[in-house]
Amino acid sequence: MTLPERLAQPLVIGSSVIPHRLTLAPMTFLGHIAFRELLAHYGGFGLLFSEMCSARRIPHEARTKSAYFCWKEAERAHLVIQIVGTDPASMATAARIIEDKGLFGVDLNFGCSVAAICKHHGGAGLLKTPDQAEKIVAAVRKAISIPLFVKFRTGWIDDPAIPVDMARRFESAGADALTFHPRVAPDRRSRPPKWDYIRQVKNAVSIPVFGNGDVFDAADCLRMLETTGCDGVAIGRMAICRPWIMAQLSGMAPPHIGDYRFTAFSLLDLVQRYFEPVPALRRYKKFFLYYSANFKFAHTIYTRIANAPDLETISGILTDFFDSDPETVNQPNMNFFL
Repeated sequence: MTLPERLAQPLVIGSSVIPHRLTLAPMTFLGHIAFRELLAHYGGFGLLFSEMCSARRIPHEARTKSAYFCWKEAERAHLVIQIVGTDPASMATAARIIEDKGLFGVDLNFGCSVAAICKHHGGAGLLKTPDQAEKIVAAVRKAISIPLFVKFRTGWIDDPAIPVDMARRFESAGADALTFHPRVAPDRRSRPPKWDYIRQVKNAVSIPVFGNGDVFDAADCLRMLETTGCDGVAIGRMAICRPWIMAQLSGMAPPHIGDYRFTAFSLLDLVQRYFEPVPALRRYKKFFLYYSANFKFAHTIYTRIANAPDLETISGILTDFFDSDPETVNQPNMNFFL
């Protein structure tokens, strides 16, 4: 079976079915409404995941004003909202609101290793208190009937027994699917993910498992599926670097060199449509950190974008850059992925 054929097999998640086994991994300041619209232009995915949303803030967020808890009508059927928090009751309340809005599912963030989140025991910090993490899953499961996902890491110690135990706990508490990133929380991306841990997690549970970590091309994607037995693949940084990658892995039309210019300017327009100037500028710069990895002499263009005071300046920089016919690279510069 070819990779596109494998990816196009429907997958049952809870009481729902998705038509495709590639998903956008949840990423803060990256998986926002503007980027998701750009990604939808290319297609190739089964589900998209939102930015991280604070469970405590969701009851007070207005969809038309929030920079995080927002979506397009066309996204409802394939959008999973990721929430972060430590209190089972507030997580359950947020999840009920997400279900009431008619969205596909809820994702619990037990994977974010950013210090500002972990010091308050959220994200990957919850992996230090597995009983509390399990209580959150159980509370949210009791509150909703839509699919419930858990995104998590190896833990804080490099021991595969830890994620295997956590996966079993999450399944027992009512999770419908898992997205597993096999790196320890303190190791952001300095060492390769241990894909064999995905295999061990998959073997430990009966619910779908999405593998995540260092899938850069079709060969990587196929190898992850074959060696780990995972049910699907969550693409993170490479989807930012090359928003057409999921369409490409799915056997759709290969990218044209013009896609680089189109993508850069399209997202520039989209962030201005959906965000106020300051958050729009912040999100575009975050995107371009990964996007610049597509080009030779990437540091030069990224530095110019990173130092730009506003989006108008960025537009001029992009025009000059693409008018010079920049040379692209076959494999992205991994120095920009750390």
